[in-house]
Amino acid sequence: MAEDSAATDPEEERFYGDLERGHLAPLWKILGQLAPRTPSPRARAHLWRWKDVLPLIEESGSRFALSGGERRVLGVINPGFENKWAATETLWAAYQYILPGENAPAHRHSAAAIRFIIEGEGAYTTVEGDRCILDRGDFVFTPPWTWHDHGNDSERPVIWMDGLDIPLVAEMDASFFEPIGDHPAPAPKPKEDSESRYGSGALLPAWREPAGAVSPLLLYKWAQTEEALRRLARVDASPFDDVAMEYVNPTTGGPVLPTMACWIQLIRPGVRTRAHRHTSSAVYLAAEGRGESVIGGVRFAWERGDMFAVPSWLWHEHAAAEGEEGILFSIHDTPVMKSLGLYIEEALGEGNGHQEAPSVFGG
Repeated sequence: MAEDSAATDPEEERFYGDLERGHLAPLWKILGQLAPRTPSPRARAHLWRWKDVLPLIEESGSRFALSGGERRVLGVINPGFENKWAATETLWAAYQYILPGENAPAHRHSAAAIRFIIEGEGAYTTVEGDRCILDRGDFVFTPPWTWHDHGNDSERPVIWMDGLDIPLVAEMDASFFEPIGDHPAPAPKPKEDSESRYGSGALLPAWREPAGAVSPLLLYKWAQTEEALRRLARVDASPFDDVAMEYVNPTTGGPVLPTMACWIQLIRPGVRTRAHRHTSSAVYLAAEGRGESVIGGVRFAWERGDMFAVPSWLWHEHAAAEGEEGILFSIHDTPVMKSLGLYIEEALGEGNGHQEAPSVFGG
């Protein structure tokens, strides 16, 4: 009776009404939502299938012509969100389609962007006058607030994965965007400029400027990437990610961007990685092969071209299809979490280190 009386106490109702009208919140009422005991992302683990997306990508080519500073992009939107266009809380991911002979004019924005080439060859991205020629499997990025354009000089369409930190930048209310308009285009740089200066591994120009937070190497070619994966596979691997490597700033050894880490990983035949979870989120692209990932107890079967999201603090593990290998490219918000002292990682310690997976995505 006392509880019922207190719940309808007119003075208490007036008090809480006064708080609301004064734009105040009593911590004792909202503590569970404001500071949950563990992360509780709105984003869900989700998979976008290449076989379903590709027809829509191709149809977009006939329905939308490039103009101004726009791009022909289909973003992957997490079904856990309402009124938010993002793959995870902090990461945007998409498929971009550029037809033969097309050019997407230069623009710049405060969000950082990466591209991983899924299909085609002979396209290019020009970053501050440095034209990077792109082939399948290549990784290129555009630092924040740098002029960049895209084009396709080949005879076939080119499709790549876009990854940006747009949701993070938007939450921080730091978004700027500008088409090149009447601005003078950056002066062209020598062919393969950043690759020639910084693409030789442990060898760097002796007169280089002090290291910055953004990698001066813009383009990471697939041939060198695959060779590095194969070499590492001969000597070592992670129990949680198998043969995983990070694209790094060659002058610091840190991530290529202060807001996004970019990985490439080989899942070898017969390997099933142990499950772990961490406070960073990720978006994966199946670059080669077939396999499956168990995320939060749900089995996600993937093949080349598929994308899938792993929200923060969900158990996840990977395996290639029987008798095959898989290669995954991924973007992560780990640098942000680590720089803010918020990164926590945990291995699944129960049983054999694998999750039970009673359900299948889409099943």
